Amino acid sequence: MHRPIAVFDAGIGSYAVVAEIRNRLPHQDIIYFADRASFPYGGKSRAELIQVMRRTIDYLSSFNPCAIVIASNAPSIMVLEELSQDIHLPLFGVYPPLREAWGLSHSGQIGIMGVQSLVESPMIGEFVAEHSAYSDRVALINASPMVELVESGAFLFAPEKTQAAVDAFLAQVFAKYPEIDVLTLSSTHLPWLRRFFENARPQCHFLDPAKDMVSRIGQGTKGQGKNRALVTEDERYDLATFRKMLSAIGVDIPLEPVRPY
Repeated sequence: MHRPIAVFDAGIGSYAVVAEIRNRLPHQDIIYFADRASFPYGGKSRAELIQVMRRTIDYLSSFNPCAIVIASNAPSIMVLEELSQDIHLPLFGVYPPLREAWGLSHSGQIGIMGVQSLVESPMIGEFVAEHSAYSDRVALINASPMVELVESGAFLFAPEKTQAAVDAFLAQVFAKYPEIDVLTLSSTHLPWLRRFFENARPQCHFLDPAKDMVSRIGQGTKGQGKNRALVTEDERYDLATFRKMLSAIGVDIPLEPVRPY
């Protein structure tokens, strides 16, 4: 591969980012690293996230990438700035698309759905204050239970159960925040549930930040348009299930198992 873009996350969530890069840069070589043994990022402390991010970036740097994408909102907001100070490669993260959310909202009330570590961190409050004049109108919503519906494959193999879980979750959200009309899907797992969210609340907009992130990458480095998929696994999330999940969303790519490191 010629100077690939390396994209990683703790599971299937980041494949949506890979697909968006492929659509925009058809000749770009891409390494897709699904570190399922580290799932979930959202349950880790800031110190644990830094350790995982450094270890993963060191590993992916051995492939001579032109850029590395942390395709996860929590580490992007919580630790990417610190990591960028001593890593001499272009690093890109994923962030809530607040400008787009405000442009779509009629009620003036929006929400950020993310994993627990993100919505409870001081960094997300700082991010909202920096990117919004109305931070008191932005609800921070813990959507960690929704992430497991994706990584377990329930959204593919148990759609009725998934819809029921999404319905119950959003009922709680809107009981607390009845005026919200835009929600950002600020975990890269959550866009896989978008149709379930829209079924449950069709009058609400649900925003995927992937397009905004990929637009910041630039022109990349022209290669042969190859994809290479690396995967870690453990007793919770095995390779066979992951292969089945990718097949169910129409992705046919050889998976190279990597030992947790």
